[in-house]
Amino acid sequence: MNGPKGKSLTPHEKAWLAARNVVDPFNGLTILASSAVAVGSDAHSAYGPGMPGFARNVGVSYTLDMTGAFFGVFLIPSIAHQDPRYHRLPHASIPHRVGHAMLQVLWTQGDNGQGMVNYANVVGFGIEDELGNFYVPGQQSNLPASAERYATGLGLAPIGNFVSEFWPDVASHIHVRVILVQWIINHEGKSGSVGPF
Repeated sequence: MNGPKGKSLTPHEKAWLAARNVVDPFNGLTILASSAVAVGSDAHSAYGPGMPGFARNVGVSYTLDMTGAFFGVFLIPSIAHQDPRYHRLPHASIPHRVGHAMLQVLWTQGDNGQGMVNYANVVGFGIEDELGNFYVPGQQSNLPASAERYATGLGLAPIGNFVSEFWPDVASHIHVRVILVQWIINHEGKSGSVGPF
């Protein structure tokens, strides 16, 4: 996670990173767990109850994840020459790191190392949401609902950045050597900011 990030990624490497993010086992466990909680807590959702509802929720969640990875890690960063990876500031002050994690949602690093608009989030969130209108059951597709989801996505996006920024420090201070924790650190270190979905 703290390794060199000076080398820009080629479009092929961005595609590979997007694919790795989607098939990552921790990502799969997260989707399975969140789908189980969603269906278990609301049997009357548009997905339906029981195992069929769970299967539909998992399918839609994976589709949203693939869409987010395709646009947010591969296509938009390749077109805009944007680096899809999150860049930590492990030696900066805590307030500076918090600000950095929040700013990364809208302003990130380009392939040339210079700062640029985070098109993967600013444009990608909207594309992902509009495509989701075609296949997410029960999702309202009017402009106010879409705008609310877009704003919520941008508002929640720093959470993943906070995990990427601070989790390695937390793990090193409490000397955690659990495989799952190391898996989380490795997963967050390899992935970029994909979006809210």
